Amino acid sequence: MTTTHFDRRTLLRGAGALGAASLALTPTGCSSHDDDALTFFFAANPDEADARLRVVDAFQRRHPDIKVRTVLSGGDALQHVSIYCAGGKCPDVMMAWDFTYSGLAERGVLLDLNTMLARDPSFAGKLAPDSISSLYETFSFDGGQYAFPEQWSGVFMFYNKKLFAEAGVRPPPGRWDEPWSFGEFLDAAKALTRRDSSGRVSQWGFVDSWAPYYSSMLFGMNNGVPWSNPRMNPTHLNFDNEAFIEGIQFYADLAGKHSVAPNASESQSMSTMGLFTSGRAAMVLGGHWRYQTVVRAKGLDFDVAVLPTGPKGHVAQSNIGTTGLAIAASSRHKEQAWQFVKFAAGPIGQTVIGDSGLFVPVLRSAIESAGFAKAHDRISNLAVLTGGPAHAEGLPITPEWPKIAALLDRNLGPVLRGARPATSLSDGLSQAIEQVLRAA
Repeated sequence: MTTTHFDRRTLLRGAGALGAASLALTPTGCSSHDDDALTFFFAANPDEADARLRVVDAFQRRHPDIKVRTVLSGGDALQHVSIYCAGGKCPDVMMAWDFTYSGLAERGVLLDLNTMLARDPSFAGKLAPDSISSLYETFSFDGGQYAFPEQWSGVFMFYNKKLFAEAGVRPPPGRWDEPWSFGEFLDAAKALTRRDSSGRVSQWGFVDSWAPYYSSMLFGMNNGVPWSNPRMNPTHLNFDNEAFIEGIQFYADLAGKHSVAPNASESQSMSTMGLFTSGRAAMVLGGHWRYQTVVRAKGLDFDVAVLPTGPKGHVAQSNIGTTGLAIAASSRHKEQAWQFVKFAAGPIGQTVIGDSGLFVPVLRSAIESAGFAKAHDRISNLAVLTGGPAHAEGLPITPEWPKIAALLDRNLGPVLRGARPATSLSDGLSQAIEQVLRAA
């Protein structure tokens, strides 16, 4: 199988293209002379692909009668799977993303897994008490369960312990219920930013390896305001909320006002993860998908920390950021697909994932297992990972998200570049989103 690098920034930007895939394109990859094989579509970087293949191998050892053919996505996974399904070649099992699956569910592409759970009470009885409700309910839409969560991909901070110690800065908290204010975070970033004799930055206090648009909203949420009301089928997004806007502005000012982070143009010409792994950045915002890159960096003494918050007493939150496994409603292999999904998202498959060290599993038994701890023995603040899923708030779930994502792309860019204040979002962006939601 050829492995293609999967960039989450590409995925998040590609969310606006979901449903826009040209129906004239001829889908490839899911067609085969072997029509009896179960097709499994996923997106992954090389390390992630390796972990998924371990799950597939473990499944096939237990189910030698079910052949699985893996289909690895290209750069834009959402458009890729839309092309397949539009051409009548939906994969039997496919990855589902928290912020876009509802559009596929609404169009009847995904099978309601409640129909399978009703026929398998034994598995249902094991899954429910072991699941983390916020992750499981992320894939519940309009009364249906359209995917089972398979990994937690929320973001947090990686930090360089050596640089903190050299600067005499206290390390950030390693538990989600320990406070770390925006002010304390900014003070640390300032103390950890270094410049050479010419004034050029030689060491950044903070860099972002996620998607800046979403990161800025995460700071808005950690200023005490949810992304939307309600989360499922929202009627309102909080871009007109003063505290939410203040959080976005705080994030934008890290680069534009305080110069403790690269600005938009600088970020385009450098690898933010490269800055961190080479010791030229003290903190980086990212998710567990960056763990293998960090752990393999020569001589890097690192740990993980929670995100900073605005209001006093407010518990830090990550984004839910989960992916799930769904079954195509048109699949001719529903029973085989069900066996695969419940294996991968159930206790055995989640234990394989936890032991691999490449994902954060979603079942309590796997998160709390000795294998998961052993796979992360370089991390002292393991509670950031084990407690992350329970301290996470998700993006809005709506079939209209691709349209909203396109509006975010146009309106948040000028704010993050410093061309407009975040207060500008309360007018144009907020009103445009309201129109999209009303028209739904």
